[in-house]
Amino acid sequence: MKDFKKYYILHAEPEIVYAGLTNPYTIRLWSGEEAVMSEEEGSEFELWSGSISGKNLRFEKAKQIVQQWYFEGQETESIVTIKLHAHKQGTSVEVKHTNIPDEAFEDISEGWSDAYMGALSEFYED
Repeated sequence: MKDFKKYYILHAEPEIVYAGLTNPYTIRLWSGEEAVMSEEEGSEFELWSGSISGKNLRFEKAKQIVQQWYFEGQETESIVTIKLHAHKQGTSVEVKHTNIPDEAFEDISEGWSDAYMGALSEFYED
């Protein structure tokens, strides 16, 4: 199991970025895919046609999102914590993803930077 941690700068205020991560309609705008997402703690979510799925554990509006991501056959929970901090350029996004299966680590870490935060960053460009 491996852990991933990285910071990203997005050109939008934390409240706007938070909505982009939690509102299924906004997620569809930046990802190009349907999304199942709710801010209800304990609810299941699904992104990119099920490529990413899991359970929403905790929300702190405009500050933090905590999710459990599912990996087939994995006994140890894989936890994603996204923290949003105000930054002079908009929002500093801290992504911490724990307990990623070794065989999925490269795809997941590239996915965070390219598909997930990369697409979100492009969506919020000036």
